[in-house]
Amino acid sequence: MTDALERRIQRIEDRAAIQDLAVLYGYVMDERDEDGIRKLFCEDGTLRSADGVFAANGIDEIVTTYLGRFKALGPTNHFTHGHVVRFDDADPDVAYGQLASHAEVVRDGKAMVVALRYQDVYRRTPTGWRFADRLMSYMYYTEVTEYANVLGRDLRVRAYGDERPGDWPELLTKGHPPEWLKSYLP
Repeated sequence: MTDALERRIQRIEDRAAIQDLAVLYGYVMDERDEDGIRKLFCEDGTLRSADGVFAANGIDEIVTTYLGRFKALGPTNHFTHGHVVRFDDADPDVAYGQLASHAEVVRDGKAMVVALRYQDVYRRTPTGWRFADRLMSYMYYTEVTEYANVLGRDLRVRAYGDERPGDWPELLTKGHPPEWLKSYLP
């Protein structure tokens, strides 16, 4: 087998492992699996959100952040959609991803729906691929009964007891497509 073919096979295996990681994240969240959180993120990983609610550095802060979040949540159901993965040309142990996702949650006793995007940096560790950085953003986060009324409005994020703008689409919120999107297109 040639080196080029071996590298291509390795990339396919790496992509599958990274995509599995993203799906497993939803299961770990839904099951409130603290040990699972520790297996998803790098020791020095970061967890952030575009709205500034999440800002955790290191695995212990990330776990504490999620455990605090779980206190406000009842049952949840996370599911993933499209996942685009790009590898760092200079470092075979680093990759970048954009993941589209939705979640059905019970938050503070209210049934809610959430449209999420995750902008990720992945790092290969001795135990497999992990999140080195995860940035969450929301198109909407609203009660199920308000979904039809909220979707077309600017203030679509209603998870925190107030009304906040959605993080995307950026064309509507900031007047231009996001830079990350341009970097992913051929």
